[in-house]
Amino acid sequence: MSPFILYSSLLAILIYCLFKLRGRTKHRLPPGPRPWPILGNLPHMGPKPHQALAGLARTYGPLMYLKMGFGDLVVAASASVAAQFLKTHDANFSSRPPNSGAKYIAYNYQDLVFAPYGPRWRMLRKITSVHLFSGKALDDFRHVRQDEVAVLTRAIASANTKPVNLGQLLNVCTANALGRVMIGRRVFGDGSDPKADDFKSMVVEVMVLAGEFNLGDFIPALDWLDLQGIAGKMKKLHKRFDAFLTGILEEHKSYSAKHVDMLSTLISLKENADGEGGKLTDTEIKALLLNMFTAGTDTTSSTVEWAIAELIRHPNILAQVQRELDEVVDRDRLVSELDLPKLTYLQAVVKETFRLHPSTPLSLPRIAAESCEINGYHIPKGSTLMVNVWAISRDPNVWASPLEFQPERFLPGREMGHVDVRGNDFEVIPFGAGRRICAGMSLGLRMVHLLTATLVHAFDWALPDGLKPNELNMEEAYGLTLQRAEALMVQPRPRLSPLAYQA
Repeated sequence: MSPFILYSSLLAILIYCLFKLRGRTKHRLPPGPRPWPILGNLPHMGPKPHQALAGLARTYGPLMYLKMGFGDLVVAASASVAAQFLKTHDANFSSRPPNSGAKYIAYNYQDLVFAPYGPRWRMLRKITSVHLFSGKALDDFRHVRQDEVAVLTRAIASANTKPVNLGQLLNVCTANALGRVMIGRRVFGDGSDPKADDFKSMVVEVMVLAGEFNLGDFIPALDWLDLQGIAGKMKKLHKRFDAFLTGILEEHKSYSAKHVDMLSTLISLKENADGEGGKLTDTEIKALLLNMFTAGTDTTSSTVEWAIAELIRHPNILAQVQRELDEVVDRDRLVSELDLPKLTYLQAVVKETFRLHPSTPLSLPRIAAESCEINGYHIPKGSTLMVNVWAISRDPNVWASPLEFQPERFLPGREMGHVDVRGNDFEVIPFGAGRRICAGMSLGLRMVHLLTATLVHAFDWALPDGLKPNELNMEEAYGLTLQRAEALMVQPRPRLSPLAYQA
């Protein structure tokens, strides 16, 4: 680095520090670890921030204050504290802080997930709520989800007990189901499609990069240096995704036939937007597609992958789920979505999976529009809020044996039988809560239940190479979504009537 660049950076940091010191208040801030000079508490994050922050919460309490470079960060690590932020003060925390992921990947905040709270966000939210995620829209496309799950089932059955990469197959299935709803066609062929491998790698890279704590986001004077190389990687990834999405959009515009899908609806709204925010642009349409194909695929496939891994590790629980499925569905057909409300124990298994393995371990960040007070502590204006969803659902003050996989805790009549995952019970909030709750929650719940039920019903599961269930690696790989450190390789064995696997 040249002396000029070094001195310029140091001068910028010094000036920034002086302004920040002038603006400091004497208000009582929440407790937290002592920050390092300039870096603040960034070194405390470690390779798995959700776990590191959970450890810090055991020392400093469920409401913590950290300095992230020159920025203020507050972390909620209990259900009661999360409710204060996401329910009582939800309006004050309804927007997103500036971040490099939204700038470089999500079309400079023109998507639904990272758009600032306001008329444009409300318009995008209304479009998705009405046209894609409403109860009617979900019912209308029920056959699509069932068709794609049946395709997945036949692909697994044809493996003839050979080991399969379950996560990859699940990702193809969810992408194709979403593709048929979004753009009127499947996106990939079978699990060996090279384009599917590339898509999966792009989605995983999005989640990994978006989960990184980028120095430039917290020390603006260093942003232009991109010391970690994160911004550069994001720009390259954006180009790959933009080429993928532009191809889809241009191909769709050339169709002469009338398509009944989400993209056709979005294109029609370019001239007459459904809301108060004005007309849609091509960039906003691609940004919405980006949200759907990333958040709508990886979260579902990774959750189901965790569920099957837990059931393999707990054969007694797996057998109980299979007994329930055999009683409700029998062995002559596959599970349909209409069966799901009758599968009480399966629903408990899915809830327990969401509890132990939330797809988003740290909530997407929010920003304080104004200063406020939470539990007697001052929360400065402009503070970034993160809710440690992972820590909340493992809180020993709330959950008995919090590290054990026990679906029974969610059965009717049990202590946690009333707890739901839809954002009203803050003990388990895998989709978030409040105004910025995940827009695709209803679709995600249907897909996770249907996929888990079908895989458990249609197959017995074993691990390759003589690996015993208790030896299965359950380590996490941190990103914006909670991936497995090792892909789940499994050996399936069909357990239904041969007729059930036929097209």
